[in-house]
Amino acid sequence: MASNEHGESLLTVAEVAEVLRLNQQTVRNWIDAGSLPAVRVGRRVRIKRSDLDRILESGYQGTPPAPAGSQGPSADDFWGGEPVGSAAPDNGQGAAVTSKHNGGTSGANGHQKGAE
Repeated sequence: MASNEHGESLLTVAEVAEVLRLNQQTVRNWIDAGSLPAVRVGRRVRIKRSDLDRILESGYQGTPPAPAGSQGPSADDFWGGEPVGSAAPDNGQGAAVTSKHNGGTSGANGHQKGAE
């Protein structure tokens, strides 16, 4: 972590990614999209610690604690119990590859069967 002439700490993309436990490319994408302010110095990018803190505070939406004694969602909340269906069985019959040119099937070497 570096400091600029005003004493404000500057973070690298790698440091921001480490703090947030994100991939560095995600942080770069945020910078490119304008979601995360950054200072470019040539090809180098630095993020002000105060900008990161401000964005984290404004974007934080904590979930309120669950009331005491309440349980989490059950499977019925997501799936009403209606049968979804099943995959059709294959019956062991593979489909033959049909040639577009002569309506025949292709052999292992790619030549028409029966067209000698």
